[in-house]
Amino acid sequence: MPKGTTPSLTFTGVQTLIGIVLQNPEKLELPFLAGVNDNGEPVFESLEVELLPENPHHARLMKSPVLTRNLAAGDTIKLVNPDTAEYELVARSGNLCVRVFGREELSELEQNLTSAIEKLGGSRDRQTDRALVYSIHISIGFQTIEQLLDNACRDYPETVWYYGNVYDPEDGITPLEWWLDFDNQD
Repeated sequence: MPKGTTPSLTFTGVQTLIGIVLQNPEKLELPFLAGVNDNGEPVFESLEVELLPENPHHARLMKSPVLTRNLAAGDTIKLVNPDTAEYELVARSGNLCVRVFGREELSELEQNLTSAIEKLGGSRDRQTDRALVYSIHISIGFQTIEQLLDNACRDYPETVWYYGNVYDPEDGITPLEWWLDFDNQD
């Protein structure tokens, strides 16, 4: 594999994955199950991960996802079955995944919001014409983050924001409360 290229895996197997990592420990992209479409077919999102040299079955997510639920940048996952794009969350990074969606292009909002989030130590992880994804550490506090997002989106009525890793992916309502573990680390 040429130096500087990132291997892209479809649904091969974990043995191939381990072989690639041993030969080239760079970051790579893996498919993650993001949901199902209206026809009941699985929808996958390709996410960049860094395989952990001490355990090649574990990887660290490099950026927060647009569609895949319950993950944020920095989280550590175990590759359960690469053939079906299944993973198991091993450890949370403490980052919140914040998704902003709009019916119109978001470039003007992105300039203002990204600057404000970066001032709090967060980052813009992904951007499309109508979606923005940010990672910001839970230590900033829900109230500060929510106020910032509400204020930024106020002038864009066709825009909504959601947390990607705060609520149970099954019901979308029940708080996961993983942040309580971070609150107790003081």
